[in-house]
Amino acid sequence: MDLAAVMRTAVRAAYAGADVLRSRWPQPHSIGAKGPNDLVTDADIAAEETILAAIRSAYPQHGITAEESGSQPSSSAERWLVDPLDGTVNYAHRVPFFAVSIAFACGDEVLAGVVLNPLSGELFSAQAGTGAFLNGEPIAVGPETRLADSLLATGFPYDRSRGFDAMAGRLLRILQASRGIRRFGSAALDLCFVACGRYAGYWEKGLQPWDSAAGALIVREAGGRTTDFSNRPFGADGREVLATNGRIHAAMLALLQSAKPC
Repeated sequence: MDLAAVMRTAVRAAYAGADVLRSRWPQPHSIGAKGPNDLVTDADIAAEETILAAIRSAYPQHGITAEESGSQPSSSAERWLVDPLDGTVNYAHRVPFFAVSIAFACGDEVLAGVVLNPLSGELFSAQAGTGAFLNGEPIAVGPETRLADSLLATGFPYDRSRGFDAMAGRLLRILQASRGIRRFGSAALDLCFVACGRYAGYWEKGLQPWDSAAGALIVREAGGRTTDFSNRPFGADGREVLATNGRIHAAMLALLQSAKPC
């Protein structure tokens, strides 16, 4: 597989989807709900259609798993993981923090990924074995070695009816140990902020593959580390992720796994 050609397709598709999101950004949106806190807008659907058309025109034989249209399997081991609008709640409420996320995988191994912020123009990208980039310039994770010096990020699952006490316990333990925690509402951008050193770490449970596949590859290619909360490798279909600069990973795992009362 020519990964350079795959990356060109991913970037082209991301920019096409971003154009749709920007064009609809000032307009009122048709907003639906897939769950109590899980929204979908007309912009999600239009951007996804545009992205998928760009991918299919180049690789009609590949499988695609996209947030709004679901899984479109094929006999090929190659597949695309597409989130046309990561941060839909932000978008619907005019909060300018959202992204297009596109990953390419063979089986469970993610080989290429792009995350594009349509409003800032920041394009994060990575191809397996070649490093991570922001608008074409190399990026690397931050130097923090202590949680006390670390700015961190997290996200909350849409379904908060289960596991709320455990989630709140993890949040409090890490808040007490760190410099601070941010929660901006886009897993893809949170991961990329770890990759470029803005955050030292990020954790979240209840993710979908399209949320995190591209961003997790970008973290690893920037020199960081990604696992689940039990320190197992994070794959394309992982549902919980801990992403760090590597230096604070063990300390973060200890707090995530702790059963100590808050």
